[in-house]
Amino acid sequence: MGGKERVCVTGARGFLASWIIKFLLLKGYHVHGTVRDPGDDKNAHLKELDKASENLQLFQTDLLNSDGLCAAIAGCTGVFHVASPAPPADAVINSEELMEPAVTGTRNVLDACLKTEVKKVVVVSSIGAIALNPKWPKGQVMNENCWSDLAFCKEIKAESLFATIVLLSKTAAESEAWEYAKRSGLSIVTICPSVIIGPLLQPTMNSSSLYLLKFLQGFSTESDDDHAIYKP
Repeated sequence: MGGKERVCVTGARGFLASWIIKFLLLKGYHVHGTVRDPGDDKNAHLKELDKASENLQLFQTDLLNSDGLCAAIAGCTGVFHVASPAPPADAVINSEELMEPAVTGTRNVLDACLKTEVKKVVVVSSIGAIALNPKWPKGQVMNENCWSDLAFCKEIKAESLFATIVLLSKTAAESEAWEYAKRSGLSIVTICPSVIIGPLLQPTMNSSSLYLLKFLQGFSTESDDDHAIYKP
């Protein structure tokens, strides 16, 4: 390891998480990644990253598996909590179905971090946790004090990936993270990206990337039980 620390990345096979792992490996860190099935071919791109053979370990768990999260995070000094529930882009989802894995999942990750004495947690939130606030003064720059209004988000009734995941679950999950930090003293920082776009490391389109592609280029969509695919 060359003296480098161990870092855990949740939701390892996702678009952003894959890039985080790639850069951590290049910096010489030993990386623990959480996935549902380490042997699944959808995770093959992670094992092909530079230095993955010696410095990447995949752990089988999910956000609702407390014991699995503790096992994955044990020995790590830092955690990037990137995992978030993501249905296929063309799915019609009741937003409440996503709240438990988003909010309870975030709480489970933070519980595991506290138990294993992690020094720093980076929680990937979203601009969706900020931007939907009709009461915010027009023209005033949004900052750490601005939160999307959950009641307003629920009234939108949009049947899109953005509305169900980003607006509701991301807002609630980040709020839970900050409340947890206040109660426990755990050191966390959140980032709220807007559009994340770039080359895919994985061989198939994941749900969020497909949704963006559909939005920008008008592609048609299909989905199977596990992930979305695309065609012109």
